[in-house]
Amino acid sequence: MDHGLSRGRVTFALIVLALLVFSKYIYMASITSYFTFYLIERFGLSVASSQLHLFLFLGAVAAGTFLGGPIGDRIGRKAVIWFSILGAAPFTLALPYVDLFWTSVLSVIIGFVLASAFSAIVVYAQELVPGNVGMIAGVFFGLMFGFSAIAAAGLGALADHRGIEYVYQLCSYMPLLGVLTILLPATRRRSA
Repeated sequence: MDHGLSRGRVTFALIVLALLVFSKYIYMASITSYFTFYLIERFGLSVASSQLHLFLFLGAVAAGTFLGGPIGDRIGRKAVIWFSILGAAPFTLALPYVDLFWTSVLSVIIGFVLASAFSAIVVYAQELVPGNVGMIAGVFFGLMFGFSAIAAAGLGALADHRGIEYVYQLCSYMPLLGVLTILLPATRRRSA
């Protein structure tokens, strides 16, 4: 597929996509690695109860990942990226300040919404660099795992120094980087 973009525009778009993956997976690492500790410290939950909340979050992530691709095919990948990353921001910004019930509800919404972006990001990048499907998928999966690992370690160190609630307050701003989606070029026209 010829998208008509210059090499420089493609490179810039790939950098923007990498920054979006960065913002998404720093936030995801904060939840997957430290949500149980946050719930135990903030709400006094038992380990078993806190793990049930994490299970609900991860179930929502699985559903969002599964549905993100078909939704992207229907409404366009850029729209899914917009909605998924920037759309999660109101919920992530509220999460550190709500009670246990709303923490549970918001974590499920956040998991579903944020997870729907990854497949759209990968396919969007593959449209930017046609003919290199495997390489692009490998690069973005590598970024996902790399950012997650570094974020988990860094956030753990930060939690040791400033507390787990501070980590969630700080990470709640990460989805605001979804505004970078405005810089992504159109790769194809939507089919009628």
